[in-house]
Parts: sequence; C-alpha cells; structure tokens
Amino acid sequence: MVQDPAPIPVTTGSTGIFRAAARNLGWLLASRSVLAILSLFYLGFATRTLGVVDFGRFALISGAAQALATFVGFQTWQIIVQYGVEPIQHGDTPRLARLLRLSAILDMCSALVGAALTVAILFAWSDGFGIPPDLMRDTLMFAVVQLITIRSTPLGILRLRDKFSLSAVADSMTPIMRFVGAGAAMIFEPTIRGFMLAWAVAEIVTAATYWIMVAKSGDLRLLASGRGPWRQVRDENPGIVRFSLSTNASATLGLSSKQIPLLLVGASIGPAAAGAFRLATQLAQALAKLSQMLSRAAFPEIVRAVRTAEPSRLRRILIRTMLASTAAALVILAIVALVGEPILKVVGGKSFVGAYPVLLWLAAAGCFDLATVSLDTVMTALHRAGTVFAIRAVGVLLLFVTAFALMPTYDSTGVAAAVAVGSVAVAILLGFAAARMTRTPSGPQAIDGA
Repeated sequence: MVQDPAPIPVTTGSTGIFRAAARNLGWLLASRSVLAILSLFYLGFATRTLGVVDFGRFALISGAAQALATFVGFQTWQIIVQYGVEPIQHGDTPRLARLLRLSAILDMCSALVGAALTVAILFAWSDGFGIPPDLMRDTLMFAVVQLITIRSTPLGILRLRDKFSLSAVADSMTPIMRFVGAGAAMIFEPTIRGFMLAWAVAEIVTAATYWIMVAKSGDLRLLASGRGPWRQVRDENPGIVRFSLSTNASATLGLSSKQIPLLLVGASIGPAAAGAFRLATQLAQALAKLSQMLSRAAFPEIVRAVRTAEPSRLRRILIRTMLASTAAALVILAIVALVGEPILKVVGGKSFVGAYPVLLWLAAAGCFDLATVSLDTVMTALHRAGTVFAIRAVGVLLLFVTAFALMPTYDSTGVAAAVAVGSVAVAILLGFAAARMTRTPSGPQAIDGA
C-alpha cells in the first residue's frame, strides 16, 4: 500500500543540526561499511581473474562511462533538497510536485543526451580507451546502462524526507550485486564482458531499489501529479537555473579529479598502468566516499539552518564540522599508510604492489577533500555554487598542469601527486572563501546576495 508523502522533521538549534546530521550519517555509514567490505572481495575477484592489463581495460571502460554520466547529469538531488524545503514548510504540495517532476525530467534528458554522446565518443576514440572491436557493442550497452540508471532524483527525494534508512538500503544493493555478479563472472564468464555484465546488473538493481523506496514513501504518486509549465517552476524557485548549472559544473569538475586522471594514465601510459592506478584509486576513494556521506548527511540540515543563521553561528557550524572531518581524515590516512601496501597485495596480487605510492598520494588528496567538505556544503546551501565552481576550476587547472609536468618522469605516481596538488589548492581557496563569508556582518540575506 502506498503511503502519503511523509513530512520532514524540523531541526532547530546548532546541537539539533549536528544530532540530525549524525543520525543521517549513521544510516549512510551502515551502507558504506557494507560497500567497503564487499568491494575488497569483488575487486579481488576482478583483478585476479582479469590480470593487470585486462583489469586496466575494464577500469578504463567503466571510468569513461561514469565520466559521461557525471558530465551530462544534473545534481538533481541537491536541487530537490535546496528548493524542496520551503514548499514543505508552507504545505505547498503542488509546488513540490512540480519541482520533483522537473528533476525527473532533467535526469531523463541527461540520459538521452549522454547516450548520444556515448555513441559518438566510443566510435571516435575507442582505441584511446583500449577497447577491442569485439567489445565495442558490450561497452556501448554498459555505458548506456550507466546513463539510464542515473538516480539523483530518487536520492534527493529520500534525502528531503530524511529517509536515510531507505537510501542506505538502496545504496547497499550496488556492492551486494557486484559481489554476487563478480563471483558469477569469475566462475562462468571470466572475461571483461562478464564483469561489465555484473556491474551493469548492479546499477539496474540499485536504481530500481531507489524508485521502489520512493514509491513506498508515497512520493512517486506526488511526482506523477506535478504537471505545470517550466516557467512556473522557474518563477516559484528563484535562482534554480543558475543553481542547477553551477552544481552540475562543480560536479563535472569534481569528476575531473577522480575519473579523468585514470583516463589520462590509460591513454598516456597504457592499460596495465591504468589497472594499477584504478585499484589504488578504489582503495583511496574510501575518503572520497566518507566526504560524500558527510555532505549528503549534513546538506538537508544545513539548508534548513542557513535560512535563519547569523554569520557567527555559521562559523561555529563550520569549525565543529571541520574539526570532526579533519580528525577522521587523519585517522584514515594513517590506516592507509600502515595497511595500504598489504591490502594492495591481498586484493590484486604482487603485480599491483607498485601502486602503493599512488595510493598514498590519492589518500592524501582525499584527506584535504574530507577536511573541507563542510565548507563546500555550506557555500552550496547559501547559493554560492558559482564560487565553488570557480574554486574547483582552479584546482582542476593545477591538477592538469602538474600532471603533464610530472608524468614524463614519475608516470602514474606523478598523476596521483597532481591530484593531491589540486585538492590542496581547492582546500585553501575554500577556506579563504568561507572565512570571508562568515565575516559578513548582516546575516544570511547579505551572504546570499553578495
């Protein structure tokens, strides 16, 4: 039986914000803990079955597909949370329905545009990705699956409703299905094609689970009822166009520090180097996942808080979250330094141990991302996504300049060091921007409109 859409709880006070964010983070950690454990197994299945060269080809194919999905996709989950709080607080259900429907349409259009780009890019540059002709059809299908399973809208709906437990269940489907699929591929189809099929099925099951959870919360019916002209949605949500474009651009630049370095290594050095780089990236991305979890857990609460917060209160929120995230980053970096090399050997075998320096540099980059995740979150909630985009653009520029300078001498380790340089630059610039923002004396209205 479909329930009526659930109300969102109102959180007041700085302590309430942190308590609510911690509760949200708890559900996300439960999901990501499952992912972290199972990912070691399914990565081990893939690396030991395919070997370093074929695993590199598989990594390049999946990395290119994820890059395309992020490039064409809007961060509709942030749009929903940013602009969905007010209609809920005012009981304006039709306005919320129109917002949800627009977000779903944006995701659908992103998938269609991405599919067209995928066909063009793969036929033009298949050699650069190391894709043999016999894998072209499978690669195309895999990339299209990545695009049609974009699930930003249901993610945003569950975040808006504080249904983090349902979101955690949906998220856990990816590692579970990859684990099952990788095991099956290792036994029945120990090829790149077999692992692509396993990853594609995992994406489909995860997306389906997200939409099932939205239906159970009652919001699928609400989304279907949200008819109205685009201009009405734009007028009801001032700044939504700029916010949508800015968050999309920032996400694309964020992708540049994650997927593009892998593609750069593959194109410049070869699939074997890309395979080792990918495994190191997967292990180091535990930090990126944690920073993403903190952002997603805190963003709904921060959106509600900044509507009435004074700069002094924002400063306290930022300091507390930065201290907590910095402590977590240092602990994780220490763990990576101590056990990173043995884990590379256990998961991938001796041929992957040489990626340890890459792992250390990428983990260091993740530390800076994690330490400053609260700055990004608060600035986005205050409609400063354009500033965040400009800062990330500087970071990406430094990443590419450093990568091209170091790669001839240090190969993939130089690319990993360049990722760290970009993260340091972003952290410093975000710190300066946040300090300036919280010194504004006239409250959030002035901050928002500056």
